[in-house]
Amino acid sequence: MDSPKTLLEAIQFFQDEQVCIDAVASMRWLDGPVCPECETPNPYYLKTQKRWKCRECRIQFSVKRGTIFEDSPISLTKWLPALWLLVNCKNGVSSYEVARDLGVTQKSAWFMLQRLRLVLKSGSMAKLGGNGGPVEMDETFIGGKVKNMHKSRRVKGMNYQSGNGKAIVMGMLERGGRVHARVIADRKLRNMRPVIEANVSAGSHVITDEHVNYPAIAKDNEYVHEIINHLEGYVRGHIHTNGIENFWSLLKRGLGGTYVSVEPFHLDRYVDEQVFRYNNRATKDNPLTDADRFTLALSQVAGKRLTYAELTGKLERSKA
Repeated sequence: MDSPKTLLEAIQFFQDEQVCIDAVASMRWLDGPVCPECETPNPYYLKTQKRWKCRECRIQFSVKRGTIFEDSPISLTKWLPALWLLVNCKNGVSSYEVARDLGVTQKSAWFMLQRLRLVLKSGSMAKLGGNGGPVEMDETFIGGKVKNMHKSRRVKGMNYQSGNGKAIVMGMLERGGRVHARVIADRKLRNMRPVIEANVSAGSHVITDEHVNYPAIAKDNEYVHEIINHLEGYVRGHIHTNGIENFWSLLKRGLGGTYVSVEPFHLDRYVDEQVFRYNNRATKDNPLTDADRFTLALSQVAGKRLTYAELTGKLERSKA
């Protein structure tokens, strides 16, 4: 087969390490392998060692170097099926399931998935609202019920502005297009303004709920601002935030159903995962396949690195 189209074909296709190496190399180096040290092109390929040797500085390097797979003893025959599962399972895939399917420990599977989520983080600087369509804005709270929280995490009194001890995610969705979302510290103007201004073009048409911060942000950026008051109703003609609410339901279905419990420290990567799947979903105008999402994700593995110390916060604590 030329390339896999289904999960079964992907597992069969990537069962050979050399096929995996060729696949990653073709995504990393469109014009052929380049030495990561001196950037000299056309290195020797040492077939028995499955790595290249630079003609200039003489170092040897594998296809994993300089990618999210660097320093991993796990074979690419397991990494690539894990990536296929992550980008194509609508509600995400748990580390326990990946551990059972690929024959690795749950701890290794969890670390693999966290590294792959970093791959899915969008590096695009394109702002929403450029095509003239309305941009829906909203925030959501991620976490369990306040009454079920441990007393050490429970906030005294109802503090809606800071989320009642829950994590807060800010989202912006362009109708018929893409969504941008990220975790914010609280719902105060100083934290909401920079996120909105970085992701929505000035002068755009925006639709929000009745939160007090939106009018000030809209005025400063010359947004055409329309408000839906949820105390009065959820839809008034074209004025509603049902699109971003739909995205929140997808996000929470994965967090509550598949992952069960996610620490706020790691939440941004889970949000990036859902944003990637949503922005690359199949539509009438853009009928993307599972293979298309996998190829796009694989093309983003270079130049990203996440160590276990960074992931668990041990690196920051040791510096402090």
